[in-house]
Amino acid sequence: MLANLDAVVARRARVGYNDTPIALYGTRGRTRNRTMSEASRVVIIGWDCAPPQLVLDQWLDDLPHLKAIVEGGAAGRMRSSDPPITVPAWTCMMTSVNPGQLGFFGFRNRRIGEYDGKWIANNSAVKHPRVWDILGDAGKRVCAVNVPQTYPVTAVNGILVSSFLTPDTNCEYTYPPGLRKQLDIVADGYMIDVDGFRTDDKQWLLDEIYRMTDKRHRVCKALMQVDDWDFFMMVEMGPDRIGHGFWKYCDPEHPKYERGNPFETAIFDYYTHLDEHLGELVELAGDDAAILVVSDHGGKAMKGSFCINDWLIEQGLLCLKRPLTEITRFTADLVDWERTTAWAWGGYYGRLFINMKGREPQGTVPQSEYENVRDDLIARIEAITDDTGRVMRNTVHRPQDIYTGPHVDEAPDLLIYLDDLDWRLGQDVGNPTLHSFDTEIGPDDSVHDFFGMIATRLPGERQLTIENAHLMDVAPTVLEILGHDVPDHMEGCSLLRD
Repeated sequence: MLANLDAVVARRARVGYNDTPIALYGTRGRTRNRTMSEASRVVIIGWDCAPPQLVLDQWLDDLPHLKAIVEGGAAGRMRSSDPPITVPAWTCMMTSVNPGQLGFFGFRNRRIGEYDGKWIANNSAVKHPRVWDILGDAGKRVCAVNVPQTYPVTAVNGILVSSFLTPDTNCEYTYPPGLRKQLDIVADGYMIDVDGFRTDDKQWLLDEIYRMTDKRHRVCKALMQVDDWDFFMMVEMGPDRIGHGFWKYCDPEHPKYERGNPFETAIFDYYTHLDEHLGELVELAGDDAAILVVSDHGGKAMKGSFCINDWLIEQGLLCLKRPLTEITRFTADLVDWERTTAWAWGGYYGRLFINMKGREPQGTVPQSEYENVRDDLIARIEAITDDTGRVMRNTVHRPQDIYTGPHVDEAPDLLIYLDDLDWRLGQDVGNPTLHSFDTEIGPDDSVHDFFGMIATRLPGERQLTIENAHLMDVAPTVLEILGHDVPDHMEGCSLLRD
């Protein structure tokens, strides 16, 4: 039977996880055997939102350290979760279960039965053991740095440094607890994320992304050398931040691209810098370590933003209490719920909710008509056109068709991917047109893509099979590499070749 996180924590207490701060200075280099024919350790380097069509297809020759991994192993595209966003993607990867099992479908999630009730999926929401939990309970030493959904921190058999949902570095964001003060010294002020990265001050943003990346890697290089770890994982958020901030400056196919702009090579230059850090991490890992470089999803140019709630109003499915004369943030108090059939949340994918009787406080759709209404909505959404009148390549999912698990009924009634994810969905109302080329969240140049990347190198003869890889395959792959049984509840399959 699958143990929930509380049980995992209780087991950690029984095996005596150590809260003693770790000495980061005066340590010696690794003494592991570097000539082993099989992997005795695993290193995962996460590049959030790294797009395979750029990193693997176009720039690989300019990324010598990544290229060395690819030439010594395998690389390719890796299918993300549904939806393909940071939360839930990294946790799907590390638990090898789908969002219907996890119980969250994005950073913010709706409280069922409430029109304006929302909750944020942080570490407290993760009830399934992640790879480092399983390995730690088996006595393996682990280190995880900046993996999304690790705040608030919990005990591990090793080291944990939490991620961007951490409020700031004044709170306890490390395990052991005393480690954060040491990290601040190592990094000259550790930096969790770039606050306010959706900004028009692009030079400031570029400088901050580099500063964050360099500080994180300084910490990772130190942590790699202070413990005799078996599993090491870090996630760098810089690729995500630079993609959303600079895509229109770098991609000639972007609708807002201007040739000759001062940031034309910003994304490429950042990846060459990231590759230098990768080379240093691989060197510190040693020759007996299996290396996996992965992204949780891809990225690409944003073609536009479609105002989904304004569209629902036009369709007569969402009714407001009064007409609007300007763009207004969509909130529940604007809605005449007794005349409303459906409403939506926006983002890189759309979440549509049906105002069903017996579930919503002022539901209008009888349960007996629910499926008919849902079918009608799917047909209407599939027919949505772009600003030129072209019917988009839209995909609409019923959660029951893509998820399994006890939380399927907590998912949105429909998940919407517009134009193969080329268009995001905006949820504000009162827009002058349905098609916008700005976003309500601030400057943003890119959207997510269904496929991230994976590049791997294993010591010895065995390698990984990358074809048709899914991110839920990563966790069982790590466990098999380290000789640990794969739990029955995991949905992915090991990529390790026989």
